[in-house]
Amino acid sequence: MRNIAMIKSIRPYFVASMLLLALAGCSVGPAYRPPSVDAPSAFKEAFLSPEDAQRWKAAQPADAVARGKWWAIFADADLDALEERALAANQDLKAAAARVKQARALQRGTQAMQLPQVEAAFGPTRQRASNASQGLPADAPNSPTTLWRAQAGVSYEADLFGRVASTVDAADADAQQSEALLRSVQLALQADVAQGYFLVRRLDTEQALYRSTVELRQKALELVQRRYAEGDIGELDVARAKSELAAAQSESLGIARQRAVAEHALAILLGEPPSGFSLDARNLQRIAVGIPAGLPSSLLERRPDIAAAERAMAAANARIGAAHAAFFPRLNITGALGYESSQLGDLFQWSSRAFLLGPLVGAMMSLPIFDGGQRQAGLDRARAKYEEDVALYRQTVLNAFREVEDGLSSLRILGEQGQVQDAAVESAARAARLSQFQYREGSVSYLDVIDADRMVLQQRRAAVLLDGERARVAVDLVRAIGGGWDRAATL
Repeated sequence: MRNIAMIKSIRPYFVASMLLLALAGCSVGPAYRPPSVDAPSAFKEAFLSPEDAQRWKAAQPADAVARGKWWAIFADADLDALEERALAANQDLKAAAARVKQARALQRGTQAMQLPQVEAAFGPTRQRASNASQGLPADAPNSPTTLWRAQAGVSYEADLFGRVASTVDAADADAQQSEALLRSVQLALQADVAQGYFLVRRLDTEQALYRSTVELRQKALELVQRRYAEGDIGELDVARAKSELAAAQSESLGIARQRAVAEHALAILLGEPPSGFSLDARNLQRIAVGIPAGLPSSLLERRPDIAAAERAMAAANARIGAAHAAFFPRLNITGALGYESSQLGDLFQWSSRAFLLGPLVGAMMSLPIFDGGQRQAGLDRARAKYEEDVALYRQTVLNAFREVEDGLSSLRILGEQGQVQDAAVESAARAARLSQFQYREGSVSYLDVIDADRMVLQQRRAAVLLDGERARVAVDLVRAIGGGWDRAATL
């Protein structure tokens, strides 16, 4: 009979709770649809065949697909080893990975809002009720009492209008954005290591060029000094030869300084102190890699920064739903079940059982009426944030298209420029040989020899700089298309 009475006493609360729970899940937030982007059917610089251009497809997110060791296209064992060391020890990459862990922890914490919260409590309460609250005279005896409690409490917010669900969706999108940003940091690190490595190799090549130039000018100075000693020429030629030798030596030292700085920067990318890192000198090999750009739709799929911008939009859209739900009632269901007694020894007796349904303070359901515009301001801010993220997303896409077009055009033009520069180097070298021969014959002055020698150095250094720029642009294009590629997958 006592159990039946208890059931009857809680029946009204149970029925009301079930009716309110039936409203749960009625989300008032806007459905998320990624904004459209005006993507061209093909890159202007890609030179795709008409058949390839007809195979354009809508973008499907693929930023999580492994790119593999894309730097292997350069076939350089030293670069392969450096990339592996950087991925294992770079501190910026570790910081990005830690941010992903933070976002995932926040995601799990937010998801916990969808579940009931259960807690247990045990302990005494010492209290004395006022005489007035008990209808006693002011001078009536009223001793304090001790009440022991052992109970379990449950609290739960019924998600009537999708506030909790929208908050969870936002946290999910934030976690996915952090993961995309991690991949973006990883791709940037790989590209920076490759470019840093090729910069060191370019400086090694320049250093070798100046070393050879110094040797040649040293021999030229010895020749001029012999001719001066024999009285064939004046002291002016000797002074000019010494000046050219010293200039080459000075520029060689400048290259050495640049090389040291580039090596130090590469060490930091590897997560190592510069004092403990060194890279043996080796000349830069000319890069001859054909990089398929794919289609603009595949670019949207692959670039992690674009994926991160899209996830930021999704999170902002979900927060609009949470801000909109603030205008509707909130239902907080709480309850406690356990025992209470004035004597510790009687605490767990059947007669000591007690329960509570509903909040201890306030009401079970709250309905906002007036807040001076605070909720409307929150909703306006959430909508404005979404508009900002949409604009940033579209700008990120536009920048991605520009970077690919820049890379494709630069590689094409650098290839043509390299051929022209090779011809310039060959012509300058022939002119230098002729001037040296004519100087020995006495038909030209030593100033002509110096000018021809300077031109050879200038043209050869220009060729080296072009090779270095081609390597840098090739890495930039790989970064622009989102990493490695599969020709069959990009078309």
